[in-house]
Amino acid sequence: MIYFLTVNYYSTNLIAKLISSLPREKNLDLKVIIINNSSDDNSIASLKDENVIILNAAKNLGFGNACNLGLKFIYAKDPQAIVWIINPDAYLIESDLNKVKNFFQFHPEISILGTIVHTPADKVWFAGGYFNVKTGEISTLNLFTEQNQDYIKCDWVTGCSFIINLSNFGECPLFDPAYFLYYEDFDFCQRYAQQGHLIAVTQKFGVIHQPSSITNKYVFRKIKNSTYGYLLSLDRYTNRLVFSLRLIRLVFYALVLIFIKPQIGLGKIYGVFLYWWKRGNQ
Repeated sequence: MIYFLTVNYYSTNLIAKLISSLPREKNLDLKVIIINNSSDDNSIASLKDENVIILNAAKNLGFGNACNLGLKFIYAKDPQAIVWIINPDAYLIESDLNKVKNFFQFHPEISILGTIVHTPADKVWFAGGYFNVKTGEISTLNLFTEQNQDYIKCDWVTGCSFIINLSNFGECPLFDPAYFLYYEDFDFCQRYAQQGHLIAVTQKFGVIHQPSSITNKYVFRKIKNSTYGYLLSLDRYTNRLVFSLRLIRLVFYALVLIFIKPQIGLGKIYGVFLYWWKRGNQ
């Protein structure tokens, strides 16, 4: 069974487009799990049917924590399932899910598989995540040099579109609840890679994504949460020297931006304070 797991935050129209990109044949081994992070958004109920399950969160849990609700639900029902986590503002390029099933039959060694992600203009938005522990660089690269490559190992994959092969896990894989939004995908991959799981990206199937079509509505919150997640990740996966140098550069840049782009500059400053406050309360 393939489960598509997505998170709703006032995104009913976008999720409807996502669902419409999926095959709709009867008796298909396919379910859509929607975690409703906006409890007062009653419109999402209109999408419910025999293949679409809606789980209501009591409040906005953020991305990772909301996905954890879905992952626990799926794992309890089918610990051998394939789970495709996908942003509400993304949709499938093609709906032939046999490619996905066949892929994992040929490559059962992969635990976490990112898919290639295109923009609506058909530009590559994601095709592999890179992490340099010595410098603290967390970036994306187009790792594919040939069309016939099934997959390429990478350091992390984007939460916009990635697939978890649950059969490779002895217990339900979960996001760290310390992250609210941003870098939870990076942390997820790093933690499970350290446990010996193979992280990879494929170009055999993918999605189209309108970058930040949701979060750009809330610029200050977006920057605050991304700054916090970035610092938390550097703290966990680099050394103190790298962390300190990155932090100094970030604060200096934020102070400059306050006079040019105040929402972004203040968001970064608040993200730094949030990191230190949470660190001090651990």
